[in-house]
Amino acid sequence: MKKPRKGVIQIAEIANGIIDPVLAKRAGISTALLGSWDEIAGSDFADCTRPEKITWPRRDEGPDRGGYQAGVLTIACEGARALFLTHAQGELIARINGFFGFPAVRQIRIVQKPVSQTPNRRPKPQPLRGDAAKRLEGMMDGIESEALRKAVERLGTAVLQKRTRRGTI
Repeated sequence: MKKPRKGVIQIAEIANGIIDPVLAKRAGISTALLGSWDEIAGSDFADCTRPEKITWPRRDEGPDRGGYQAGVLTIACEGARALFLTHAQGELIARINGFFGFPAVRQIRIVQKPVSQTPNRRPKPQPLRGDAAKRLEGMMDGIESEALRKAVERLGTAVLQKRTRRGTI
């Protein structure tokens, strides 16, 4: 019998223990597959694809009735890269099955949708006016480097801005 580990427990272990059963029930995939997707898909498709779900056939259908049958992996892919993914799906199926250690996937279904998430950028802060602008100018008096002066001005403008309750300018 394995003794429980004392000390620090990584948050990833706790999260995977909670998320894995939900993912397995809803999408048929695990966090291990999602976490290793960049290595499985390779450099050609890691940035433009994402596994969505694995659909397993019902056991009472098909010629093997009740026996194991490999599933269909649905992959989200961006735009025209889906055509290239279609041509490379044989190799990708082999990599996925190698990851699982058994023939888990027999077919790939490609769904075109945006995959990469663009970072939400905040709008540039408005220039300071009045006393705040004078205060910032006073703080930057001794700075000779133009690059450093611009960086301090951006930081000072962001810090000294008046904010509303919701954090907007």
